[in-house]
Amino acid sequence: MNASIIFKYFPDLTDKQREQYEALAALYVDWNSKINVISRKDIDNLYEHHVLHSLGIAKVIQFRPETTVLDLGTGGGFPGIPLAIMFPDVHFHLIDSIGKKIRIVEDVVSKIGLENVTFSHRNAVEEKGMYDFVVSRAVMNLNDLERMIRKNIHSTQRNALPNGLLCLKGGDLTDELKNYRNSCETWSLDNYFDDEYYVGKHVVYLPIGSNGKNKKKK
Repeated sequence: MNASIIFKYFPDLTDKQREQYEALAALYVDWNSKINVISRKDIDNLYEHHVLHSLGIAKVIQFRPETTVLDLGTGGGFPGIPLAIMFPDVHFHLIDSIGKKIRIVEDVVSKIGLENVTFSHRNAVEEKGMYDFVVSRAVMNLNDLERMIRKNIHSTQRNALPNGLLCLKGGDLTDELKNYRNSCETWSLDNYFDDEYYVGKHVVYLPIGSNGKNKKKK
């Protein structure tokens, strides 16, 4: 298990970023021996299936400095921690309703020296902060996600994409996205990553807020 696949697709990383990505393996293997953060059958694919998957978002948007991002339901830190390494001038706030998952995030963030990450043990309903974007490795339906995080998207614009929701989803999204066909954008990750794992996996973007037109199709 090594981070070479990350360097393949993101060759312009600094030495510090490379060291931080490389450090993730030992930390997650150790935590996974105590808590089932990642399926034990899949921990050997940490970089291919989890770190790189998180970085699919970095293929569709380059967050500008001072952007604020909420990682909703971060679990053990995905996609927030890989993205925070990629964008050191962007602030990430990671939340999860399961306290032991946030303890993992706290430990990883501390040990790899990330200074642009904060975290809280709370659920989405309790989160009152305002952000440019919400990111998630989403299992929740897009409609439910939108309703949950609409209150957390502020109107100040910093990026080429209007503020909104960026989530990683897999499978056939036809039914889920039919009400958003006039506003939602999707990118297929197998256009960026040649591993078979990424066939059928997408980044889904929904603009939310005063400059993001996300009216559902009637």
